[in-house]
Amino acid sequence: MVGDKVLFTSWSGYGDKEGADDPSKLQRHLVCLNLADGSRVWEAIVASAAREDLYEGFLAEHGYATHTPVSDGESVYAFFGKSGAYAFDLQTGKQLWHTPLGTGSGSRRWGSGGSPILVGDRLIVNATDESKALFALEKKTGQKLWEAGGDVIDLAYSTPALIEHEGRADLVFPLANEVWGMNPETGKLRWLARYELPGNVTPVPVYDQEKVYLFGGFPTQGSVAIKLGGQGDVTETHTVWKSKTSTYVPTPVLYQGHLYVVNDQGFALCIDAKTGEDVFRERVIDSGGGRGRGKPFYASPVLVGDRLYAVSRRGGTYVIAAKPTFEKLAHNVIADDDSQFHGTPAVAAGNLILRSDRAVYCIRQAK
Repeated sequence: MVGDKVLFTSWSGYGDKEGADDPSKLQRHLVCLNLADGSRVWEAIVASAAREDLYEGFLAEHGYATHTPVSDGESVYAFFGKSGAYAFDLQTGKQLWHTPLGTGSGSRRWGSGGSPILVGDRLIVNATDESKALFALEKKTGQKLWEAGGDVIDLAYSTPALIEHEGRADLVFPLANEVWGMNPETGKLRWLARYELPGNVTPVPVYDQEKVYLFGGFPTQGSVAIKLGGQGDVTETHTVWKSKTSTYVPTPVLYQGHLYVVNDQGFALCIDAKTGEDVFRERVIDSGGGRGRGKPFYASPVLVGDRLYAVSRRGGTYVIAAKPTFEKLAHNVIADDDSQFHGTPAVAAGNLILRSDRAVYCIRQAK
């Protein structure tokens, strides 16, 4: 949500319905809705620019428009995988620029997943699958300012985070087997820490004033806390704790010294952020979500007051108390929508925005 607007990405033309079997007909969409009534303000359509990875395997679990757009209040920026990065006018949807960022495929052929972020006058884009690189673009023109990467960033599906600590801002980017702390102005590596998360690192870094918390990994999962700051290889000096408790896709919420998440397997987890010890692990939903294949949760929980809202793929939204004692407060289902809910909700000004494969919903407290 940006002011009175709701922005989201989607895709059509290939893999989205029976008979849509020609990858060259894939289209990606950036849609702007009016927050008040859901009416469409504008829509931008981007054609496929290269041969797309086939709609099969894990790619079919998320599709071709996974990246969340970002806005500075004047423009909106979107990354569309092999079609590149785009900027549009927030009010009209007019395209301002387009920058190709590669048309390659990662070793899994799952497509990329990390969302672009704004860092000052730079747009940071994780084009891991397309170019094995992290890019910084000038947000006004789309000009490439720097790129960093190489083969080591294969299987890095996370969105990087800008973390300020003791007067310095680091761009923290989790990869398979290690995490990087980078200078956002130049893309140069400041520090790295090695960990036992061997692949498919997806959750976004979570942080407080002292540490950054990292999650994910495949085939083995884990979580780790790294002390912020430092220079060079800080593995031995800055690793605070490690745990086998983790989440594969959803990103945890840090609240009052505890990390909370409903992980992809449907367990509500609470971890002590200081020690890494498990506080609780409680089953929220049966594996599979009750209405189809795959893991029951991909969306990350959001915190509203002292409540966590966790949207399952097929089993509705669960409301859980954000406290060290597990308490499930509510379970709400949109009964006439049996499609999948993959996206993390958006919350602002008393509005909760949910999206499924079929529709976008705005839920607000009745006056």
